[in-house]
Amino acid sequence: MAVPAKLDPKALKPELADFREKTDAFYAGQMPKPEYKGFSGYFGSYAQRSGEASMLRLRMPAGRVTKQRLAFVAGALRSGVKRLHFTTCQTIQLHDLVPEQLYRLIEGALDVGIIPLGGGGDFPRNVMCSPLAGAAADEYFDVTPWAEAAGDYLLHFLHAEKMPRKLKVGFSSAPANLPHATFRDLGFAARPDGLFDVYSAGGLGGSPKFGVKVAEAVAPDQILYYIKAMWLTFRAYGNYENRAKARTRYMQDALGGPEAYAAAYREKLDEVYRTEDLTLTGVAAPVLTKTGAPDAALAAEPRVTAQKQPGLYAVAWHPVGGMPDPDVFCAVSDALQDIDAAELRLCPDEGAYLVNLTAGEARRLLALTENDTAHSVFETSVACIGAATCQVGLRDSQALLAECVAAVRAAGLPDGALPQIHISGCPSSCGTHQIGALGFRGAARVVDGKPQPAFTLFAGGCDRQGGEAMGREVGIMLWEKIPEFLVALGRRVAAAGQDYAAWYAADPAAVDALAAEYMN
Repeated sequence: MAVPAKLDPKALKPELADFREKTDAFYAGQMPKPEYKGFSGYFGSYAQRSGEASMLRLRMPAGRVTKQRLAFVAGALRSGVKRLHFTTCQTIQLHDLVPEQLYRLIEGALDVGIIPLGGGGDFPRNVMCSPLAGAAADEYFDVTPWAEAAGDYLLHFLHAEKMPRKLKVGFSSAPANLPHATFRDLGFAARPDGLFDVYSAGGLGGSPKFGVKVAEAVAPDQILYYIKAMWLTFRAYGNYENRAKARTRYMQDALGGPEAYAAAYREKLDEVYRTEDLTLTGVAAPVLTKTGAPDAALAAEPRVTAQKQPGLYAVAWHPVGGMPDPDVFCAVSDALQDIDAAELRLCPDEGAYLVNLTAGEARRLLALTENDTAHSVFETSVACIGAATCQVGLRDSQALLAECVAAVRAAGLPDGALPQIHISGCPSSCGTHQIGALGFRGAARVVDGKPQPAFTLFAGGCDRQGGEAMGREVGIMLWEKIPEFLVALGRRVAAAGQDYAAWYAADPAAVDALAAEYMN
């Protein structure tokens, strides 16, 4: 078999009739929420917690939001959508949708090449990528075209049998490892020699695991063999009968450890090489011919990154909690339509970059986003959409983050006194709490015989390649204590004359001791 042709999004439209029929039945009270959830996830949609509205998840392969994709989302906002979210998987979620909005948006998305299908449920999810791939001065090489090719290929598995509950694939272009390539279901980590190291069967959530390195020095044109082998390995050894364990990471233990898993994976890889021709052809990194005049003053701006292309810049835009103001989003979309080669790149921490800008263009985008962006490391903190919206969430991550940001601003703490924190409303780790320097996971704590809203505190997580670490569990803290704990922590770090990373490295137990004062 050869590499299949790229899927035509419009060819998926006939499937929408079934979605409309079952969605109408759900909102008419004729289908229970769990049954509808199992059905609707294939279409990238779930009913929200209230059961009175839906969300829609839009794939943005490699985190790229091109001008056409931007215009589509901006059009949705201008036609009545009031809330959107940048996710940790580099997608855009639209919220609070009534059925007719939902149907119109899915069909319109397919018309412009955005594929929501497979955005939830037991399907390949959005392929992730380093957000500044192709622009970062420190990258090994531009992995974007390979991430997009992987995304195209994975769409052919939308109707495959015995898929894991999620299949997350990521590509990193540098050791910062922002898309977590070393602990995804399948990850491709760039090397200085222009090749990939491949990691498999990793993931966050319950029983988290770092990926197993299953191959080294893989040529980029060979990546589809590794994707097919991942599916075949799960078909052979995955626990697809138990949904709680229907993720690739559980195969490490089921097969007797990382080495045994790697051997099983390589057997399937050999099988693919014997039976198929999946070598990619015609895939190459684009050549950006746009140039500009360097501006030293602009490069010193905290939200500006000088690209590897001389005279071009990327502007960071990180709405608090990944919840951009719809008016600002529309203004950014309008501005980028007129800028040569510009696009928005979503980040795995719920922020974004506006890339390929000249100095003048960068100043314009800085001004447009100034009142809708984080202005400190702490304000870039990550929070999943939370239990006010999510069916399975235990706690409202967005509400907690808003309270903490307000408390830290009121305390006047210096930038760097607190790290970027990661908040998940439940153990699923959509807020990636397990790899944050500080992480919080939704929980409950019994006080006077009654369960009270709380979060479990984690400390010491790290996602950087070569230094990966899962945060250790410190204890359970009442929700109401968390903002004051963070303020006290920030004051202690500031008094030491250090940033949080240096303070923690000097004495990791110090955070536990302080936290204990707020857990009593």
